[in-house]
Amino acid sequence: MSGKTALVVGGTSGIGLATARRLQALGATVHIAGRSADRLAAVAVSDPGLVGHRADGGDREAIAGVIEGIGTLDWLVVSLSSSEGAGPVAELDLEQLRRAFEGKFWGHLTTVQAALPHLAPTGSITLVSAISARAAIPGTAGLAAVNGAVEALVRPLAVELAPLRVNAVSPGLVDTPWWSGLPAEAREAYFAQAARALPARRVATPEEVAEVVALAATNANLTGTVIEADGGARLVSLA
Repeated sequence: MSGKTALVVGGTSGIGLATARRLQALGATVHIAGRSADRLAAVAVSDPGLVGHRADGGDREAIAGVIEGIGTLDWLVVSLSSSEGAGPVAELDLEQLRRAFEGKFWGHLTTVQAALPHLAPTGSITLVSAISARAAIPGTAGLAAVNGAVEALVRPLAVELAPLRVNAVSPGLVDTPWWSGLPAEAREAYFAQAARALPARRVATPEEVAEVVALAATNANLTGTVIEADGGARLVSLA
């Protein structure tokens, strides 16, 4: 797959960074975009083959500038996330939920709009949502709304933008910096409890989800599909 060009927005950590590495291993020239100068600097040291750009996916002017500088894109991956929006609905801070929509849903849509003039007709857009969109986990109604909105883009855009392919990957529990707000001991205890409940009996690594994202991005026969890479989380109760 040499000669291909990819951009991973939200590519400085977690699933995004693992995906960038995976696409690079497939022979693509891979650009990553992120907001954190510190993370970009760290990736420049750990992965000097990745081309870093400082930009917020929700900032139309900034992300458009990055994409215009790259030129034609074959594979666009949007892996933006937000740590806000969780909690029981009766106590949910709606301002936090609005920020979650701004950071994730609007960030995804803004990036897609900015990229459209630069995507190869036979290329792809791959969005990263989360299994909260289709599971029934108490305390995740806000997260479900945000990720459900991301997933709702996939099928209509796959038809509207054809032959450009549009897919999403819906991860479950993944050991990424998204969980860094929890103290290490509490996080490990929750992961152990969740692993016992999951049919896969384990919490995923970013690399495992990245394999699925890369498949969605590169497989010419996949479009209009949300791939559940959740270890079976949607099938059981994680309450």
